[in-house]
Amino acid sequence: MAAPVKKAGYEGGGEAPVHRIRITLTSRNVKSLEKVCADLIRGAKDKGLNVKGPVRMPTKTLRVTTRKSPCGNGTNTWDKFEMRIHKRLIDLYSPSDVVKQITTITIEQGVEVEVTASK
Repeated sequence: MAAPVKKAGYEGGGEAPVHRIRITLTSRNVKSLEKVCADLIRGAKDKGLNVKGPVRMPTKTLRVTTRKSPCGNGTNTWDKFEMRIHKRLIDLYSPSDVVKQITTITIEQGVEVEVTASK
């Protein structure tokens, strides 16, 4: 006789279902972003969770080019400004109540955190 079929993402009888939690971190400062990533991963590994990441996404570079001269006369000189936005993805495989304990770390100023959960 065949073994009973188990639903994906569900382990054991009385335990909570395991979710894939994706944490997306964005910042203009790489140092603070890497520090938050390291803190999250350290906290997750202390709890014994399966962690994948940080996955470094391509850096977005926003550029603005403007004329230096306010009136438009004179030599054509230009100012070039750019802002770089860095992004990291971390995947955690755990029950959703454990993630609340992990994400209670102090987050550096300028780092945006987005948490999405799926089964």
